[in-house]
Amino acid sequence: MTSGADMTIRLDALAELPGVRHAFLTRAGGVSEGIYASLNCGYGSKDEPERVTENRARAVARAEMPPGSLVTAYQVHSARVARVEKPWPREAAPQVDAMVTDRPGIALGILTADCAPVLLADAEAGVIGAAHAGWRGAVGGVLAAVVEAMVALGARPARIRAGIGPCIAQDSYEVGPEFPAPFLAEDPGNAAFFRPSPGREDGRFLFDLPGYVAARLRALGLGAVERTPHDTCAEADRFFSYRRATLRGEPDYGRGLSVIGLD
Repeated sequence: MTSGADMTIRLDALAELPGVRHAFLTRAGGVSEGIYASLNCGYGSKDEPERVTENRARAVARAEMPPGSLVTAYQVHSARVARVEKPWPREAAPQVDAMVTDRPGIALGILTADCAPVLLADAEAGVIGAAHAGWRGAVGGVLAAVVEAMVALGARPARIRAGIGPCIAQDSYEVGPEFPAPFLAEDPGNAAFFRPSPGREDGRFLFDLPGYVAARLRALGLGAVERTPHDTCAEADRFFSYRRATLRGEPDYGRGLSVIGLD
């Protein structure tokens, strides 16, 4: 893993691939102010839209991708996937949580503020994918869906490399006693991703979202899976976080951007 002046994070599993560019952007280096400081890339926030536009342009430039190449979706915690053949207008963004393409010059972008951004590539086939994996999407099948969509474009699971970007870590992710039920119904072995919340007697747990996402990806037979060690909730100077904003009573929160593209 490499990090550039607190503004970009790259994972070796993807950085080693010829013809593939990717970056997980931190919140540094933008123009937004206040709770959105500074590289807020989410139009879904209440930030000034012109500032978000400028932040996105800066993010794409730092990822070394062409101006105007960024494509993002209207994320709804689903398992739906869109195939991208050309950038769409913002107002026409589909309600999906993953995208795939085999077209050079398109930057697939995922917006997060605690959920896991997942970037994937089969460099030999020239196919890339990107997924937004919150707990609902992860347990609901978005990871299998994005890999299936990549395979439909010619990728092979054994050649696909996946990178899991900054997201909320287990120490920060407290959940209620009912939360593990859908995970345990899927596989009793998923109990490994929960541990009792210390100092609590009400049956609450700490959930390992990145660990669960990594396990789901490995179960798909991918060639490599790598994850960053960061905690978006705990690292306020580097990342936006929905949970941190909620705990602080803040009225809104910024969104970080993760991107992948083909040369």
